[in-house]
Amino acid sequence: MIKFFLMVNKQGQTRLSKYYEHVEMNKRTLLETEVIKSCLSRSSEQCSFIEFKDFKLIYRQYAALFIVVGVNDTENEMAIYEFIHNFVEVLDEYFSRVSELDVSFFKAVSQVFLSSWQSTGSS
Repeated sequence: MIKFFLMVNKQGQTRLSKYYEHVEMNKRTLLETEVIKSCLSRSSEQCSFIEFKDFKLIYRQYAALFIVVGVNDTENEMAIYEFIHNFVEVLDEYFSRVSELDVSFFKAVSQVFLSSWQSTGSS
């Protein structure tokens, strides 16, 4: 099960976040900081799957954006990795080469795509 979905830039600023379990706002900030730090500190040769606390992080970098998905231990990592890729392809098609600015200025569009995919199970 997906716990959260984050899009962050190389500076560690969150551009889009969606939580599928309740997390208090002060804990979200701390969680995002720790998650982003662990993903950004890894080299490109390292695996994109990280064991983190009581869940797994699956992340992928596209230009200046990192997409990070937190999942429970039973989730298939490759399916989530492919879900991230498909999500970026949809955004690329919609925005004609998606950029950090597109995600920042048109958060509603990204949220709609993400929510519709998640609710229909088309990952």
